[in-house]
Amino acid sequence: MKIINCAEVGRSEVEKLLHKKPFDEVELPQKIRDFNKKIFGKDLTASELVKKIVDDVRKNGDAAIVDYTKKFDGVEICAENFLVTDEEISIAESQVDKNVLKSLQRAAENIRSYHVEQLPKSWITYRGKSSILGQSIIPLERVGVYIPGGLAAYPSSVLMNVIPAKVAGVDEIIMCVPSKGGKINPYVLMAAKLAGADKIFKIGGAQAIAAMAFGTATIPRVNKITGPGNIFVTLAKKEVYGHCDIDMLAGPSEILVIADESANPIYAAADMLSQAEHDPLACSIVITTDLNLAEKIAAQVELQLEKLPRREIAAASIESNGLIVIAKNLDEAIDFANISAPEHLELLTKNPFELLPKIKSAGAIFVGENSPEPLGDYFAGPNHVLPTGGTAKFYSVLNVETFLKRTSLISYSRQDLQNVADDIIKLANVEGLTAHANAISIRNA
Repeated sequence: MKIINCAEVGRSEVEKLLHKKPFDEVELPQKIRDFNKKIFGKDLTASELVKKIVDDVRKNGDAAIVDYTKKFDGVEICAENFLVTDEEISIAESQVDKNVLKSLQRAAENIRSYHVEQLPKSWITYRGKSSILGQSIIPLERVGVYIPGGLAAYPSSVLMNVIPAKVAGVDEIIMCVPSKGGKINPYVLMAAKLAGADKIFKIGGAQAIAAMAFGTATIPRVNKITGPGNIFVTLAKKEVYGHCDIDMLAGPSEILVIADESANPIYAAADMLSQAEHDPLACSIVITTDLNLAEKIAAQVELQLEKLPRREIAAASIESNGLIVIAKNLDEAIDFANISAPEHLELLTKNPFELLPKIKSAGAIFVGENSPEPLGDYFAGPNHVLPTGGTAKFYSVLNVETFLKRTSLISYSRQDLQNVADDIIKLANVEGLTAHANAISIRNA
């Protein structure tokens, strides 16, 4: 992990480190590149690989999914067995710890109540004497939810994706999740049942995204795909955008902690590692005003790392993407945070609420040492599907409106149309669209 003092290397150098590369420029680990080369006979970039998979699934449907599920996941499965059965869900229910299930239920209640508050309303207002303008809020008919399942199981992501869709009123929710040995983690299945997923398919990766975007004989075509995933899932969502909508391009997890001299180094280190254990590509950054604190945090990271069951993953992440920056003051620290636009931003400072008005780009903000990132990941209620890779500069957190469409309503009376006809005709003629003008004037004859 690097410790960099801005006063020594210069602000521009720090900014370069904080800027994120586009998803299609991320270099794959050599181990993955070697594996893919063995399958396809040549060293493909992530984008080339994903395009090949998406095109294949679009053309060959279920057969391509069967092929890629065997190649990438080592799972032999036929299309007839993609769908999770009621019996499999019943078996999963018998396998879970009932106390954990109760915690999932409490989390689901918090998430549901939070997202209910986000529901927008249809409205109508009068224009003129008897004309109306308005907005109709319409749920999407069918959405696809992707749940990761490679390096860990994520029942929390099931709740975070499916519950807002149900609150929005989506008719049908399709869920795809990769299996291990043909089976899905029982807690993921219980979360899906709690949240209200309609159909669950045992497929993952770019092939699952393509299947939901284009549809196959087995998997229904959806209007929108949501949910996080690895670099292949993210690039697949980018590839299919336009054939269906997507929520965002959510890549490897990130955390950025702003810490002053009052921060607890033990907490800061623990919070860095909470993201590092997700993925070797995950990014953990601390920006502090105190050199002494930086050194303590770095020492704590090494100390706590030794105790983690997922130490190998977390260590790879910290080695490649762990960073502590020494800023000259909190204003500079906030500037750096806004440049990074992190998925998760923690404020471990003496007066954290004073910093909020200056923060312009972050997926979610965790205010104070008693609001660590996992509180948002699992339980508090706000969604944990957040923009990454610097996209918090223009993407929003997944929310109820992700699953809604806004449709405009216009109804003018004859008199009100006549009152504005001249204005419309003039504007249409200026643009050279005489048929537009005629559609107005013909009603005014």
